[in-house]
Amino acid sequence: MSTPAQPLSESDSRLWAMLAHLSGIVLLIVGPLIVMLVQGPKDAFVKKQATEALNWQIVVGIGIMISFVLTFVVIGALLLPIVWIGGIVFMIIGGIKANQGEDYRYPFNWRIVK
Repeated sequence: MSTPAQPLSESDSRLWAMLAHLSGIVLLIVGPLIVMLVQGPKDAFVKKQATEALNWQIVVGIGIMISFVLTFVVIGALLLPIVWIGGIVFMIIGGIKANQGEDYRYPFNWRIVK
């Protein structure tokens, strides 16, 4: 018999939400997914922010793949760094907002994971 998950304190909730956003910089889709699965059941704010970060990672990944394919017709060489750097910038903004306790939603996000 398992014990119920302990709820997170407000500071822990903000920390894990921030880590969900920032972990995508290094761990790509895996970082937000781990935060969502491990800490999400303990806190609604963490789950919401981790889901948002996971969806953003999926969108950025699709954008990078499309840009890479388009490098064969030159335009992708311009798009690839824009998508990559833009993705990182929005992840950092999301991490800062989540650490402040704000509900951050990425622009241009396709919300696949609910």
